Amino acid sequence: MPGRPSLLIVDDECNTRETLLDFLGRKFEVAGAGNGTEALKLLQERDFDLVLTDLRMPETDGMSVLEAAQSKAKQPKCIMMTAYGSISDAVQAMKYGAFDFITKPVRLSKLEEVIKAALSAAKTTAAPEIVPEKPLAVPAAETPGIVMPDSGDDPMQGVYKTALTVAPTKTTVLLLGESGTGKEVVARYIHDHSRRTGLFVAVHCAAFSATLLEDELFGHERGAFTNAVAQRRGRFELADHGTLFLDEIGEIDAATQVKLLRVLETHEFERLGGNETVRSDFRLIAATNRDLKAMVDAGEFREDLYYRLSVVDLALPPLRERRSEIPHLVRTFISVFAKENMKNVTGIAPEALKKLASLPWRGNIRELRNCIEKMVVLASSEILQVEDIPPELLTEPVTAAAAMDNPLDISSQEKELIRKALEECSGNRAAAARKLGISRRTLYRKLEEL
Repeated sequence: MPGRPSLLIVDDECNTRETLLDFLGRKFEVAGAGNGTEALKLLQERDFDLVLTDLRMPETDGMSVLEAAQSKAKQPKCIMMTAYGSISDAVQAMKYGAFDFITKPVRLSKLEEVIKAALSAAKTTAAPEIVPEKPLAVPAAETPGIVMPDSGDDPMQGVYKTALTVAPTKTTVLLLGESGTGKEVVARYIHDHSRRTGLFVAVHCAAFSATLLEDELFGHERGAFTNAVAQRRGRFELADHGTLFLDEIGEIDAATQVKLLRVLETHEFERLGGNETVRSDFRLIAATNRDLKAMVDAGEFREDLYYRLSVVDLALPPLRERRSEIPHLVRTFISVFAKENMKNVTGIAPEALKKLASLPWRGNIRELRNCIEKMVVLASSEILQVEDIPPELLTEPVTAAAAMDNPLDISSQEKELIRKALEECSGNRAAAARKLGISRRTLYRKLEEL
């Protein structure tokens, strides 16, 4: 990129535009446009390295400017400016290719950091390494645990379709769903189908205290604290050119939320006890079984971080809503655990498989995996039978089959579970929802229904 990088600044507010032109003009070649129409004309006449545009403008808005910039042979990076109340629109712009967004009133120091990050990313992608494209349709075996749907009625078909669409991008993905639904498997699936050359690095946030999580993410320098006898690279650093998966993101404390937000904005951080700025080209995928939007409303989770994480949301349905996967999962787990435990178990009887498919699986795939491991380890023959199913599973109060015979049983059992949860949580609905493994909004809806 010869000379100073060129920036196009688009804003219909004269004072804002002139301030930005003056500040950024000290380090960059700048041009200004007072509205979207002027910006489109300038984009036709010349190339820019970066476009900084207001989102809400009369007639021709920032989305039109973004679209015009992306249609050019030399695509400039685009940063959107937006008022706090229209952050969701800016997130939508990121889905269509914007590099980042800045909320108004603009903090100039923050803006400069984001611009530098965008220009740095442009340099990284200007001459990409030639890598053969991965096919979109691949055998399920490439990512263990994935069962590709063979029917348009399968609730997972939309999940995999969106996963394949976003995989080659740098977009942040938020995976939602009950515990045990396979969120990490889908995260690996996205990484496997991306063109990222680095590692898939997973961190389970709830497994660490706030202090230990910070060390886990950022690493530390020698002497940063007692027993820090050597430098340690954190997970952000290890995920350079790869994917960082943060599971149970809803469990991180307020201080860590602030630090995570900064790293997502700049891709830069310092190791604990160090002054050196470390930059990492990671792609973030986060997951949670909690309702982050409800946590934002309750003041338990930062709204700006929530919007950073939820650029693309993927909701994974529970196993009871995707029962067509159960036969494949059962056979896969039998093969895995028979090999691990040196057991001569080769299959499962049709009656036993039918029985497993009828169970509610409140623990989802994780519970099914645990069940098959137990069955394989304790099996006395090559073929698993109904009697090999753990007895505690067969005494579930409501099975899927029974529910179909008597729908009223579902309501009575559900009502009793909700009543007990509320009683144990002293009427705290948010706590009761977490105990039940559902969102607070779902709990409210069920209370109205019941």
